[in-house]
Parts: sequence; C-alpha cells; structure tokens
Amino acid sequence: MRIRSALTALAVVLAGLVAGAGSSTAAGTTTATAASPYCGITWGSAEKSAGALSGPPLVDVRTGRHDCHDRVVFEFAGPVDGYAVGYGETWTEGEGLALSPYTAGGALLRVSLRAPAYDDAHQGTLPYAVGEHVANLLRCSTLRDVVFGGSFEGYSTFAVGVRARLPFRVFVLAGPGTHSRIVLDVAHQW
Repeated sequence: MRIRSALTALAVVLAGLVAGAGSSTAAGTTTATAASPYCGITWGSAEKSAGALSGPPLVDVRTGRHDCHDRVVFEFAGPVDGYAVGYGETWTEGEGLALSPYTAGGALLRVSLRAPAYDDAHQGTLPYAVGEHVANLLRCSTLRDVVFGGSFEGYSTFAVGVRARLPFRVFVLAGPGTHSRIVLDVAHQW
C-alpha cells in the first residue's frame, strides 16, 4: 500500500513538472535566455588582423571603461588600418624580449600595430620607453595592464594584460580631423 501511494505521489509530481515546463515554454520564458551572449557580444577570442603597413605615426594611447567592455584606443597622425591582435606571448620590437613577466593580468593580448611610434626623423612620438606601463586602468574591470613593446621597422607592439581570456574585437575609426584610431575592446565576461 505504501509503495502504491509513493508511486502515485511521484507520478503527480512528474506530471506537474512536465505541465509546468510546457506552460513556461508557451509563455515565452525558455532557458535560452540563460545561454544568450553577455551584452549581445559575439566577438570570440580568436586572432584578428587587417590592413597594411602605414607611415603615419602613433601619437596617443588611452583606455576607457564601458558598460560591457573595456577599451584601448591607439591614435595615429594620419590614416592607419593595419593591426594583428591575438592571445599569446608578446615580445619587444627589435630585441625579442618577452613582456609577460612585466605585464599584469591572467591573459596577455599581443597587439601589433602596422605603423611606427616615431616620425620621419626617427624621433619617438610617444612618451614611453620600451617596457613602460602606458595607461591608467583604475576603473577598468577587464584590463589589467598596457605595456609598450617598442617600435621597429614600422611596427609598434603592445602587451595588453587582461583579467582572463575573454572575447575581444578590433576596428578602425577615422578622426578626429586627419587622424585615425585602432580600437581594441575586451568584454567584461563571456
């Protein structure tokens, strides 16, 4: 008798669960929302590259925090569109020294900009020495460090330390004025 009562109770509970699952699907509340991408971000973490080697020099590096991502902006004194960005070790330009021991963060983004950080007279256009930390990241939740890796034969390198391997995107913006910018956004989470 007890077994029959227990089986009946179990059947009622299971029927209620099945009915409840069916009604929530009909009402439009499915578990798919739990699998939706964070802030609609679908960037991924694979290497991204574009553009060609250019002559206008890098003149500024700055960072910012947005609701869903942190941003690094590289500004050039003219049109530039060449870059390669991916997770992995970053080496100084010309010397080949690893920057990971000097860069904070759980993961390292290797940023290679296809433009120099010096002008036609080979005078540096940035106030940083190789290995220097170049940004204030006080309010950033994903960025941990931005370290200058130098500029050699028209390429400029940075190690960007982030909290963990997270999705990122890279794109080019025109302006202000005749300048251009290469923008790196790193999501706060997956």
